[in-house]
Amino acid sequence: MRTVLALALSCSASLAAAQQYPARDIRSICNFAPGSGADIIVRYYSDRLSKLAGRPVIVENKPGANGAIATAELARAKPDGYNIMITPASSTIASAPYLFKSLPFNAETDFAAVTTIASLSFVLLVDASRPIKTVDELVAHLKTRPKHGFYGTSNNTGVIAAELFKQAAGLTTTYAPYKQNTQALTDLLQGTLDFISYDATWAAGQAQGGRVRVLAATAAKRSVAFPDVPTLMELGYGRNDVTPWWGVVVPAGTPKPIIARLAGWFNQITAEKDTQTFLARAAFDPFPGSPAQMAALLKSDAARWKGYVELAKIAPQ
Repeated sequence: MRTVLALALSCSASLAAAQQYPARDIRSICNFAPGSGADIIVRYYSDRLSKLAGRPVIVENKPGANGAIATAELARAKPDGYNIMITPASSTIASAPYLFKSLPFNAETDFAAVTTIASLSFVLLVDASRPIKTVDELVAHLKTRPKHGFYGTSNNTGVIAAELFKQAAGLTTTYAPYKQNTQALTDLLQGTLDFISYDATWAAGQAQGGRVRVLAATAAKRSVAFPDVPTLMELGYGRNDVTPWWGVVVPAGTPKPIIARLAGWFNQITAEKDTQTFLARAAFDPFPGSPAQMAALLKSDAARWKGYVELAKIAPQ
C-alpha cells in the first residue's frame, strides 16, 4: 500500500512540475567553443526554445576533451528540466566510451534522450593556398612527409572520420587534438597541420572565405553544403558512412512529462520553415524524432561507432 501511495505521489509531483515548467531560466550547455559550427546550432535552437518556453535559455560554452567536459557537467546537473544539452550525441555520447580510457560520466545511464534534430556530414580540408586539389593528391603529399604528417580536429567524429580515411589510404598521420576550431585552422594555414577534419557547417564558412579547400565528405552521400565535393566512399577510400547526428539530452531522472514537453518544442522548431532554411544553409538535414527513437538510436549507434573505432584502430586517449 505504501509503495502504491509513494508511486502515486511521485507521479503527481512529476505532473505538477510539468504543468508549471518552465518557471525560470533554462541552462543550455554547449560542448564546443563560441563561434564554432556547433555553437551556431546550439544558439539557434536555444533562442527558438526560449520563445516557445517563454523563458530565457542561457547558453554556457564548456569546450574541451572532445565535448566530454560539457557532457560531464550535464551528467552532474539537477534532473529538473532546467539543464539541457543540444549536442552531436552520436559522438559526444554514443562513441565517447570507446575513445577515452575513462570518462567523468556514464554514457548509458547518466542521460535521458529528448529528441533528434538534425544530421550532417564531416569533410576533409586543406589550406587553399596549397596545390592540393584532390584526395589522391593529399595522400601523395602525406606520403612524402615524415610519419605522414599531422592532422587536427576537436571532436570525436572528426577523429573517427580521419582515422578511417588514414586506414583506407595506408597512412600513419599523427592526430593533433584541439579545443577550438580556430586554432586548428591557424595551424593548418601556418603549415603545422597537413589537413583537418571538421563538420560541414563550420567548413562551409571557411571555404566561402577562401582559406580552405574541401576535398571530400565522410558521409555516404554528398553534403548539401558541397554538392560538387565527392565522398570518400565514391573515391574508393573505404565503405564507412560517418554521418553524425544531433539531438537533445537531459540528466537521467528528469520527469518524463517535462521530457515530452521539450521534445514537442524541439520538433516544432525543426518543422518551422525558417529552421528548414537555416539547417540547409548550415549543411544540415532535418532529423526530427522522439525520446524513444533517440534512446534506441543512441544504443544502436554505440555499437556502430564501437565498430568504427576498432576498424580504425583508434587507441583510447
